Amino acid sequence: MSFKYFTVNEFKCQETGENEIKDEFIVALDALRHQCGFPFRITSGYRSPNHSIEKKKEKPGTHAQGIAADIYATDGHHRFLIVKNALELGFSGIGVAKTFIHVDIRTTVPVIWSY
Repeated sequence: MSFKYFTVNEFKCQETGENEIKDEFIVALDALRHQCGFPFRITSGYRSPNHSIEKKKEKPGTHAQGIAADIYATDGHHRFLIVKNALELGFSGIGVAKTFIHVDIRTTVPVIWSY
């Protein structure tokens, strides 16, 4: 499958090199990038269940399911636009940190949090 703004390799696990990112997630992220109108740098995409962050969890999270990414963002206006457009496009998990925005397409109750 071909995507407008991203390649599958951008989402590989930083510790294991595995990559089970879901095409449907990249399609959704492509739409978010298009709507925002500025480039995204992915700081974390797919994480293997063996990734050190996922191993600490009781159950592997949305990164390990291949339906999440962290987008580098340190500018308040860019963070706002990512969150606003992610909500409009139906992303159901949004986390706001000082240097990134987490977005995912979980199928459970929608949530938003800060780090």
